[in-house]
Amino acid sequence: MKNVLVINGPNLNMLGVREPGIYGDSSLDAICKKIEKKAEEYDIKCEFYQSNVEGEIVSAIQGAFGEADGIILNAGAYTHYSIAIRDAISAVKIPVIETHLSNVFQREDFRHVSMIGPVCAGSVSGLGENSYLVALEALKLLFNK
Repeated sequence: MKNVLVINGPNLNMLGVREPGIYGDSSLDAICKKIEKKAEEYDIKCEFYQSNVEGEIVSAIQGAFGEADGIILNAGAYTHYSIAIRDAISAVKIPVIETHLSNVFQREDFRHVSMIGPVCAGSVSGLGENSYLVALEALKLLFNK
């Protein structure tokens, strides 16, 4: 059985309340339950982590070294400027799928740049909560490669 760590960054704990027109009306807990259900079909075990603190996200990525086979990462706003998260991804050599609920390319210009994208195995955005399920599918395909 493969292990996947799903990391959610700043403000994602407010899903369902925060700008539902952009991020949808599902809570983070509800999304995690859908991911877990799909993961069971793939014989994948998921662990979930959320933090609003950049250093805690770095520590979670580093803690996945030797423990997780893949990471789904919605780094939120940290996507666009966190060299620390980028460096953590590079260090652990675990396939990471960058994930976003909204289509970042239809939003403000600063959201068009991802600091973490170049060190991730892939990126999914704009599919709402289904972005996570597509990211899980991508990891499954990478695992079976």
